[in-house]
Amino acid sequence: MRRKKKNIVPLLLLAVILLVIGVVVGVKVWNGEGEEAKVIFTTGFEENELFRIGDLSCTKSEFMVYLTNTQNQYENVYGSEIWNVTHNDMTLEENIMETVLAKIAQIKSMYLLAEEKDVVLSEEEKLLLEQAAEAYYSSLTEKEVQAMGITKATVLGLYQEYACAEKVYQQIIGGVNPEISDDEARTITVEHILIKTYTTDGTGQRIAFSEERKQRAYVTAQEILALATDGENDFALLAAEYSEDATVRYSFGKGEVDAVFEAAAFNLATDEISGIVETESGYEIIKCISTFDREETDANKIKIVEKRKNEAFGAEYDAFVGRLARRLNEKLWSNISMIEDEEVKTDDFFAVYHEYFDEK
Repeated sequence: MRRKKKNIVPLLLLAVILLVIGVVVGVKVWNGEGEEAKVIFTTGFEENELFRIGDLSCTKSEFMVYLTNTQNQYENVYGSEIWNVTHNDMTLEENIMETVLAKIAQIKSMYLLAEEKDVVLSEEEKLLLEQAAEAYYSSLTEKEVQAMGITKATVLGLYQEYACAEKVYQQIIGGVNPEISDDEARTITVEHILIKTYTTDGTGQRIAFSEERKQRAYVTAQEILALATDGENDFALLAAEYSEDATVRYSFGKGEVDAVFEAAAFNLATDEISGIVETESGYEIIKCISTFDREETDANKIKIVEKRKNEAFGAEYDAFVGRLARRLNEKLWSNISMIEDEEVKTDDFFAVYHEYFDEK
């Protein structure tokens, strides 16, 4: 059984935004997706100005705060040798730098979106930001301040943009209905036996069976169905012996699997066995184990709400970002690298923010 690909707004991390904004969304700031998107690589930047989005700039020092904290979080877990790892001819260091660039670009884009929607911070929020900025900046050593090239004003500005990004996100998703019915979120559990009607070539591409070979597969499915419904054989044991899917049991909700498989499975009563169901993968025989899983259904309700939030935010964000002109200072970007200094250990830029705002 093959799960359908879900059309969900990809998730880049804004921890304050419930971990639902994806890396691909952030990368859109640079790769020009969208008919109205404008990506301009140009000279004429101010000193240490890394990029511009609309009328908002990002300095090298701002970027280094994000990069250095991310770098140290990785090194705390995996050690500094992790940056030697390569994948698809790109080192992990290069990959992380691109991801951090996308992340900070996305937050700045959301800050501009907040301005457009007249989303502003309250006096209480501004005070918390000042306290957080003071707490983080005062925790830095002189070497860390110099290495990143920052001031307390740099930290405060980044926190302000981060807070506005969170606030505009919350405003946009505020209209999403969090109430999901049991029927909509219902999760069932089934066991199945698959007899494939395709093979694969050396690249993993599917090659459909000939009609003759497909007919032989159908006859095999008929024979197995007879065994499964004779009252003498255990379905799970038959599946273990005959199924061409290594997984016998699945739990899923609506929209998560092949539509034909889903329709057949959801129409079964507990312990009922289907006839032969033809899907894109082959001939299926399905046994319903449970028509309703309370725990899985409740978990699926959370997934559905998050998906709706992603879609609501993604539609508005993508439309807005598509109108923004973006300029990257390629010369400066090519000369930026991670800080290699064991005395530069800061890793709690976002943690300090949450200490103040999660308690608000």
